[in-house]
Amino acid sequence: MAATPLVTLTRLQLAYGHHPLLDNADLTIATHERVGLIGRNGAGKSSLLKLIDGRTVPDDGEVMRVGGLKIATVEQEPDLSPDQTVLEVLSGNYTEHEDWSRPARAQALIDELGLDPNALIDGLSGGTRKRVALASALADEPDLLLLDEPTNHLDFTGIGWLEQRLQQARCSVILITHDRRFLDAVATRIVELDRGKLFSFPGNFSQWQQRKAEWLEAEKAQNAKFDKVLAQEEIWIRKGVEARRTRNEGRVLRLEQLRRDRAARRERTGNVSLAIAEGQRSGKLVAELDHVSHGYDGHLLINDFSTVILRQDRIGLIGPNGVGKTTLLKIILGELKPDSGTVKLGTNITVGYFDQMRSQLDESATLADTISPGSEWVEIGNQRKHIMSYLEDFLFPPARAKSPVSSLSGGERARLVLARLFARPTNVLVMDEPTNDLDIETLELLEELLQDYQGTVLLVSHDRAFLNNVVTQTIAWEGNARWREYAGGYDDWLEQRPDDVPQRRAAGHAEPELSQLVGQAPEAASLPTADQETKPASTRPKPVKTARITSWEQKELDGLPDAIGALEARQAMLVEQLADGSLYANDPAKVQDINAQLEEIDADLMRLFERWETLEAKRAGSE
Repeated sequence: MAATPLVTLTRLQLAYGHHPLLDNADLTIATHERVGLIGRNGAGKSSLLKLIDGRTVPDDGEVMRVGGLKIATVEQEPDLSPDQTVLEVLSGNYTEHEDWSRPARAQALIDELGLDPNALIDGLSGGTRKRVALASALADEPDLLLLDEPTNHLDFTGIGWLEQRLQQARCSVILITHDRRFLDAVATRIVELDRGKLFSFPGNFSQWQQRKAEWLEAEKAQNAKFDKVLAQEEIWIRKGVEARRTRNEGRVLRLEQLRRDRAARRERTGNVSLAIAEGQRSGKLVAELDHVSHGYDGHLLINDFSTVILRQDRIGLIGPNGVGKTTLLKIILGELKPDSGTVKLGTNITVGYFDQMRSQLDESATLADTISPGSEWVEIGNQRKHIMSYLEDFLFPPARAKSPVSSLSGGERARLVLARLFARPTNVLVMDEPTNDLDIETLELLEELLQDYQGTVLLVSHDRAFLNNVVTQTIAWEGNARWREYAGGYDDWLEQRPDDVPQRRAAGHAEPELSQLVGQAPEAASLPTADQETKPASTRPKPVKTARITSWEQKELDGLPDAIGALEARQAMLVEQLADGSLYANDPAKVQDINAQLEEIDADLMRLFERWETLEAKRAGSE
């Protein structure tokens, strides 16, 4: 079935203050596609969804929607009426729209998810609220479904349910998520919002990673070629006398245009600079649990569990929401005495907490005071760093240092918690859903950091890729208060677990959130600055003596800038055509043709630059 455009965005402009989120951005969303929208925190992804569904309007440009288009949106934190029941939310006002089959769809989704239809929204956990919001959007049967971080607060069962639902959905989907495994399972196209522009790549996240690496390398090479041309033209114009004598007005005008193009280039901002201030080493033993059992109000959460945790273990805790992961963490850390069994703690343990609710943050405090109250410096050991520089490591510009915590987005709050946590010397890190609200680049940096951390990591996460890449052992809930330990990460657990392990959420009492159990983190200190490896500058070989340049070679040399400029203009035009997402659905053969043309242009540019270098060397030898 041929794809039909549902929404077309043309030359969109959107800015907050002086920060452009969209800069002449174009995008087409067609039928039968599931688009993963990715980009850094603060890039404008959520704002783009608001433009698509009409919650906001662009500063300039056009948003065209097909007539009668029905859009359903699920935000990061769904706004549900607290005094309604689950059934009322899912049923909606079906009489107003004469959607008489809506109650039946609502009941089917309630049964599918095991929800209590009479439960009030006000008493539901975050994970159950998210399920209700997602089910309500699906019950709408929209033409286009917009999802902003849909996997946040969902456990593995909920994530798996949503994957299946989206794979089977007849509507088109645009979803913002940091969950790479989820993107691989669901997305048919990746759209990246980068420096105000939208770049479209066919396929899932893993395919995008490979294509993006190639694209960044090409961008780097193109920028290097551009900068080389600009540098040579700047040398020519500074000769002054020769430039005025030759009166090459075209070349002067071209230089002016090169300068404008260089000034307009939006450089990619740096990555978060992550480093953990590691404390004094703990003893080899961190904790030993022997036949531990515990529960609340007659509800057993942990039954006869034993384990030994050693220094440098990286342990992931796996289980549905409410089965006792936080309780088990508290027992491991010696903060909760079990009902039965014994717990032996190691020596010299210093614990740092990262909680998913960001409860450590004082809303009225400034960013600087959150990290280093009353001081302009953060210190640890013999390392000392100014607070402005430290905040810049976490992508907070100096102008934001005095901003209150209340002004931060979800992703910025996550980075601030990391900044506070990593500045404090620790040898045990307890991380509860650290991946929520972090962009994918920061996630990958955090993975590398935890892999190299010399202390012990206790991790609660529903991000399957993150678990696979970080943990060395898994402690998993297996129903009826039983817990078992496995070697490896999430996929290793899937392969090793018994066939009878239940996948549904445990009924009964939910355990307290980690954010309710941990106290305020101690004051932060500075991160050690990693020594930069200094590489000796490459020595340029002495030019060999060349023959004098001929008149026809000089004429060829003079014409090379314009020839290169024409090729680069065509290259830019072709790249812009590839950014149109509808091209992949409507004319895949043209996509292949454009890619072939781009390869040919790259080869031609390389040949012209090499020729320019040869002729410049001959001309220099003639002087």
